[in-house]
Amino acid sequence: MSGLRPKVRRTARSGSTAPTPPPEREVPPSRPVRRQPEPDPSVPIWTGGLTKHYDEIVAVDNLNLEVRSGEIFGLLGANGAGKTTTILMLLGLTEPTDGDARVVGLDPARNPLEVKRRVGYLPDSVGFYGNMTGRENLRYTARLNRISSAVTEPTIDAVLEQVGLADRADGRTDTYSRGMLQRLGIADALVKDPSILILDEPTTAIDPLGVVEILDLLRALVRDQGMTILLSSHLLTQVQSVCDRVGIFAAGRLVDVGTVDELAQRFGDSKAHVEVGFEFEGPAEADRAEAALRAIENVVDVRRGERPGDLWTLIVSPPEAATRVRQEVLGSSLSAGLHLSSIRATPPSLDEIYRAAVSRAGAPRRSAA
Repeated sequence: MSGLRPKVRRTARSGSTAPTPPPEREVPPSRPVRRQPEPDPSVPIWTGGLTKHYDEIVAVDNLNLEVRSGEIFGLLGANGAGKTTTILMLLGLTEPTDGDARVVGLDPARNPLEVKRRVGYLPDSVGFYGNMTGRENLRYTARLNRISSAVTEPTIDAVLEQVGLADRADGRTDTYSRGMLQRLGIADALVKDPSILILDEPTTAIDPLGVVEILDLLRALVRDQGMTILLSSHLLTQVQSVCDRVGIFAAGRLVDVGTVDELAQRFGDSKAHVEVGFEFEGPAEADRAEAALRAIENVVDVRRGERPGDLWTLIVSPPEAATRVRQEVLGSSLSAGLHLSSIRATPPSLDEIYRAAVSRAGAPRRSAA
């Protein structure tokens, strides 16, 4: 049956024939993976060259990351930047294409069950049995984690108190608000007494009061229990308000890591902002205040508030002059007979830092919110 034989090509050298090879598959455009030395086993979260491909898509590209003990680390990036894929690899829920990871000293690709036992995880979409109470859902989680019945109830009582749900613990979860479900999700992650908490978009679609409560809870977990927290988010202001360090993530790549101040020095506009508040009796007094502020050395601009009573912003360059400028504002206000009500240095805008970092890295400029 000659019609079923593979197509052949004749080689120039010998005249022999060989099957036509299949077309080569295009290699995803990722950077070369550089193997990292084995990390200190006391480091809670570490990755070296961690990479994940989905066919031609590079979801995570050569990620080198270290999260320190007792810190809140924010993985900041737009939706689709690779944050969730990174978290899934750290938990052993998907295997990397290349590279390595260590979580609580374990390789999640080889020890996924042990990693899950020792790490609390809150996904971006929390699911509970709606016909069960919050307490019953936590009991179910405790049984899945093989927690001794002798400690289950005291543990559940403690975590419900921690997240502020003790008074609603015996209500069905299908009556909970989104914010309550998120807090129950954190309680669910805390039941197994983890040393690390990983949260994927923990404040999405929550009202402002609920956001404040959750962020306060995360600070308390670090302060009171020394917990290490990794959270991913596309919400800039929330990351800025709660995280000790931030990793800017774009198109699967970690662009840079540091505190907000460190990132501002690398990607900011080399200026500091100082907010001042005054109590004015009329427009003439406001004009006098502006003239006094502009006369201060290193104040390069004065931006009035849009409405009477709004805070003003002083632009200071170089940024290290901000402390002296604040002191001179106090003296100038007193000399000019102005009623100064407040003064403080304001942190740089993470939005500006994020855009500048992504732009310099040449990544697609989908913005975080």
